[in-house]
Amino acid sequence: MSAEKNRVEASRWLATGNEDLATAKVLLQAGRYAHACFHSQQAGEKAMKAVCYMLGGDPWGHSASRLITQLKAIDSSTFNALHDQVEDAARLDRYYVPTRYPNGLPDLTPDQAFFAEDAVGAIRMAETLLERAGQILGNK
Repeated sequence: MSAEKNRVEASRWLATGNEDLATAKVLLQAGRYAHACFHSQQAGEKAMKAVCYMLGGDPWGHSASRLITQLKAIDSSTFNALHDQVEDAARLDRYYVPTRYPNGLPDLTPDQAFFAEDAVGAIRMAETLLERAGQILGNK
């Protein structure tokens, strides 16, 4: 892809990540904590995919932390700029499956296992990833 196409694709992913974050906040207010956590994970994942697309990568998968570590091979300065977010991204990754499926946790449904504190933390981590991705896209 050309640099302009990379920028357009990255912007699309970042915008969709921001929409997921807005959805997570609505779900938090509605007391739907598991769903808020999931949409936060989606926001973080899409933020990191936006960065990958901006750099000409072809991101695949659903792990925000893995997407960050893969940046090392694409652009080491961008990897260095995001490396301090690997742990928070991994925390968000934990919300990918068990927030959606009743067999993701032993004998509990997602709504029984996730609480306001989880959702607030997930939203905070997603906000940081989206902010950092926005900064990187603005600088590239």
